[in-house]
This record gives sequence, C-alpha cells and structure tokens, in this order.
Amino acid sequence: MLRNLWFISAVLGVFLWTPVFSQTTAAAPKAVHVCCAELEELKIKYLKNNQYNEFVEFLHKSKDKTSQNCVNYYKAFARYAQLKYLEEKQLWDDYFTNGNTYRDQIESNAKKVISSVDNANCLRPQSRLLLWQFYFDQQSTFTQQALDDLITDSGSYAKEANDPALIKKVADKLLEYNEKPGSREIYKLYVNQLVKGRISLSELKDIGAEFYKDGNLDLAQTVYDIYIEKITKELPQDKLVPELFEIAGLFVYKAEGLFDMAYAENIYSKIEQIVPKDAFGQEEIYLRAFNLEKYKEYQKAGGLYLKLIELYPETKHYDEAVYKIAMINAYALLPAPANLAEARKYLGLLASKTVFTPQVIKSFYHLGLFAQWEGDNAIAKDYYSLLLKNAADSYPSITSQARERLKEIEENKEMEYNLKTFLDLSLKSDSSLIELGKAELKSSSYMLVKNKEFTASSLVSMPQSGCNQVQLQFLWSGDLGGADPGVEQSNFEGAYPDTGTKEVNVVIISPAGTIDRSFVMMDVY
Repeated sequence: MLRNLWFISAVLGVFLWTPVFSQTTAAAPKAVHVCCAELEELKIKYLKNNQYNEFVEFLHKSKDKTSQNCVNYYKAFARYAQLKYLEEKQLWDDYFTNGNTYRDQIESNAKKVISSVDNANCLRPQSRLLLWQFYFDQQSTFTQQALDDLITDSGSYAKEANDPALIKKVADKLLEYNEKPGSREIYKLYVNQLVKGRISLSELKDIGAEFYKDGNLDLAQTVYDIYIEKITKELPQDKLVPELFEIAGLFVYKAEGLFDMAYAENIYSKIEQIVPKDAFGQEEIYLRAFNLEKYKEYQKAGGLYLKLIELYPETKHYDEAVYKIAMINAYALLPAPANLAEARKYLGLLASKTVFTPQVIKSFYHLGLFAQWEGDNAIAKDYYSLLLKNAADSYPSITSQARERLKEIEENKEMEYNLKTFLDLSLKSDSSLIELGKAELKSSSYMLVKNKEFTASSLVSMPQSGCNQVQLQFLWSGDLGGADPGVEQSNFEGAYPDTGTKEVNVVIISPAGTIDRSFVMMDVY
C-alpha cells in the first residue's frame, strides 16, 4: 500500500501546504492544503477527549478576525460532533436541555461561513458537507437542497483549486451515507483532478485497479469510466475490446471477492454498441449470461444461454446452459404463466443424452415433476425411475426428491403442498398472481462448494400500514440443502452434498391471500 501511495503521489506531484489558519482565495496558489490547519490540530486534541464545550469556549475567545471563517466552521463542527456523541452515549439530559441551542449553532455558523467565502475557499465545500450531514441526520426538508448545493459547490471548488483530498473526503462521506449518485458525481471530480493531463492510460488503469483492490468499488468504477472514455477514443478495436472485457470480468458475479453485476452488464452493453457483435466469444457469452442470471435478469440471461448453445454446441457449458433455459421458461418468466412447452423441449434435449451430468439427472426430475403436476403419474414414474437408475449414489439430494415424488404416486397422495402451490402459481395460465415483484429471494452465495453452508432469505416489500405487522407464511420448496424451514421462517440455512444447479422456491402468503412467489438458482461445484 505504501508503494501505491508513493506511486500516486509521484504521478500527481501533490504537495502539502499547511499555513496557520490558512484560507484559499481566488488569488492564492492553487495547491493542495489543509483548511485552518492550526484549528484542525486543536480540534483533534479537544474532541479526542470529548471536550466539546471547552473547544467552543476557546473558539469564542479568538480575537483573530482574519480567521473568523475558520472559527465559525469549527464552532459548527464541534456542536455537530457533540450532538452525535450525546446520541451515541444516550446522554439525554444534556441532549434535551441544550440540543436546540447546539442545532442553532450548527446551522447559523455553517451558513455564516458559506455566505462569507467564495468558491475557491476550502471552507465552502466543508461547510456545505457539514450542513448536509446535519440536515440528513435531522431528516429535514432541506436535505435535498443541501445536497444539491454541496454537489454544485464541490464542482465549483474543483475548478478553482487543486485539492483532490478534500473532494475525495466529500465523496467518501456521501458514500458512507449511501448517497451513491451524489458520491459517484463527486468521485468523478476527484478523479478528474488526478488525471488532468499528467497521467498515462496505463497509470490511470493501475489507479483504478488499486481502488478495486482496496474495496472502494464506487471510486474504482469512476476511474474505469474515465479510462474507458479515453481508450474508446484512442485505441483501435483490436486492442479496445480485450481491455473492456478485462474490466467487465472484474465486476461480474463471483463466489468470493468484489463484484457489481449491474456495472459489468453496463460494460458488456457498451461493447455491443461500439464493436461488432462477433466480438463476444464462447466464454464472454457464458460469463455475461451467468452474470445476468445471478442479477436475476432472467429473460436476458436465457437469450444469451440460447445464443451460446446455438453458436457453440460443443461448449463445456452446454448442459448448464440448456438446463437454465428450461428453468427460466418454467419458473422465471414474469408475469406468469410459464412457457412449459419450451421448458420441456430443452429438458428433453438433456434427457436424451447418455453422459449423466448433474443437469441431465435433474432433467429427469423436472420432466417427471411436470407430468405428475398434470396428473400423468405413469409418465412421471418413468422419469423418476430413470433418474434413480442413472444417478446411482452420485447425486443424493436429487435422488431424495425423486423418491419423495415416487412415494406420493405409489401411495396415491397429493404432491407435497408447498411444492404444488409453487407449481400452481408458476405454471397455471389462470394464476391469481397478476402483479409480481413484491418478494425477492436471496442467497448468501450463488456459487457454492459441496457441503458449504448458505443462507436463503425471502425479502418482502409490503405497503406501509398503521396496523400491527402482517403475519406472513413462507412455503419453501425445491432443493433446500437438507433444511426443513417452518412456515414462519423467512430464511433458512442449508448445504448441498452434491454438485449441479439447485433451485430454491418460496410462496409467500398473508391473511389476505397469496402475495408472491419467487425462485432462485445456485450452482454447486
């Protein structure tokens, strides 16, 4: 990390200028500096020991009129920090006795600074940031306007002063508050200050890679956005395309490490726009389809899996792609109903094979399941029997499910209630679920190794109500990794003893009726 910091500093030629009570003006040297350096040091000393009142008293006694803007800023900052401390420690006597006074001091002092300094002064964006944080914490109606002002003044300051550290401070704080659109905009200002004509493409790419390794995806993406903009103009297509695929590959879904599925797809879409469609080879099509599937963009993923098997019928991903096309047609089309004929078609391609991969074995199960659901128990029994004959001892989780279905047929029983309810809602053309999307089914990981625990959770968006919380029931089905969750459990933990693609299903019911059904696929290696 020290090497990387040295590298960036060397590239940028950044230096520190920390005069006592310094304030940048339009005529001052446009250099990186610390605002009000002496007071910043005193702030650290006082606030380290939670001496908020003592620090404010010291500031009141300051007679230096040239530094009054610094004094006003730190008065506001001290009171803001004091309120946060009182809330954290639940010191309610001071909080309720003096809280309104502290709030008035925060607002009035921050506004004094803003009205007294110009766009080139480092105190302006800092005061804007403090005021926005204050309004945000108070859930004030002024929060959005304060954010707009902060972004505007940060942009103006970036034009006037070479101070990437302060610009990054603003962006980091916005990201900390989960204000991602604003943080991305400010990060772009920060990166623009880094790259103003002083850095090569390779150095810019290295900086993006360093931020990625440090776990700051927003900042890494901002750097890569600028890098992509530059290489799109400067590199020939034969060099541009591999660069874009390399960056997309960083952000696709993966079992471990950092990813941003939406950002990866954004780059794939960009590649489609600027280069011929045959730029996507076998692995690129698969990786894009896999990323979209994990992003739950099922229809787009299904189209790409189909393209993969049409263009590359010998691909090592053939069985997985065909199986997932079938599952998407059966369970993931929105709104319902499913395209059961298409699902059967692709499952049939797998069932005709003589090499029994996990997907081939599961094709027998789903073909039997569809037949059983339709009431054709003879055909269902044949498929389940084929599964048991060819799975041997290699796939215990799917053979266990097949035996359960066979037992239902042999004992002339209804299919297990949770599973039948899910199939009814997914496959019936007259399904009562007209509007879907209220429930989201998530897994702690969508790529697993055998016997590795995972957690599946159902998240439900319900309208706000002044009444008591609605009691929901969760009807889990599919391959649950050995778990047996009850109807009141919105999540469960499981583990798979065998490889292949696994499906987890849930139907969510309220006292008023069925809310939604959801489905997710996980891959075990």
